Amino acid sequence: MVGSVIDGEDIVQEALAKGFVAIRNGDMPDKTEPWLFRIAHNAALDFLRKRARSRGRESEVELDTIADENPALDARIAAEASLAELMQLPPAQRCAVVLKDVLGHSLEEIGEILETSDTAIKGALQRGRDSLRKLSAAPRTPSPRPALNREEMRRLGDYVAAFNARDFDGLRGLLASDVKLELVNRLRADGKEYVGNYFGRYADETHWHFTTGIVEGRPAILVTSPARPDGPPRYFILIHWEDGRIAGIRDFLFADYVMDGLDYSDVK
Repeated sequence: MVGSVIDGEDIVQEALAKGFVAIRNGDMPDKTEPWLFRIAHNAALDFLRKRARSRGRESEVELDTIADENPALDARIAAEASLAELMQLPPAQRCAVVLKDVLGHSLEEIGEILETSDTAIKGALQRGRDSLRKLSAAPRTPSPRPALNREEMRRLGDYVAAFNARDFDGLRGLLASDVKLELVNRLRADGKEYVGNYFGRYADETHWHFTTGIVEGRPAILVTSPARPDGPPRYFILIHWEDGRIAGIRDFLFADYVMDGLDYSDVK
């Protein structure tokens, strides 16, 4: 929905947090799956609205009633569509296509999730399918490589070199006093003393190997699995810098499922 596994993971965590609060307050409905999907859907729409406002534009879609033509073909086209193609659909169409053709929900289930009518769903679904057919038939051109901040890439390269040399004391020395750590899907921590212990896990392992890379256009660290040293990266890490210090670490060690379909590349 948002075109980013990084932002998407934030939305999933937000949706789960809201769900747990509701359960604690005794507000959980009988049908939990559409309820959780609705929470996640609304969180995704809120994110898209904020991003659209920041870009000075908002995309709206008019919904019509159009009958389904070839659901099997539509499902295959949607399942094979790239994230870039799906992101060219307006949010309402994108959501309808993902829920129906990718995740396999019925119109009734989608209606529960989106709290809208079959008429609106069918209109968004058909428009989205038509657009995906045209996009899938068009020749694909590689996305241009994003311009990189040389200073940030240099700092990231120094971080990677220090890690691969197992210079964990040197890395601890780069931490800002109020550094924030997020082990995605596991824990969050603040403060140089606590976050400094984070390197202990890696210090106990001898096979993890870091390389500099680009993830969704952002400088990142790609981490090779000890079990597959010559294989693709198992997960990635994002480093946030402020005044030459490490102000934030976001480590996807416990959320390696985000690598499925991730747009990434090595930086040589």
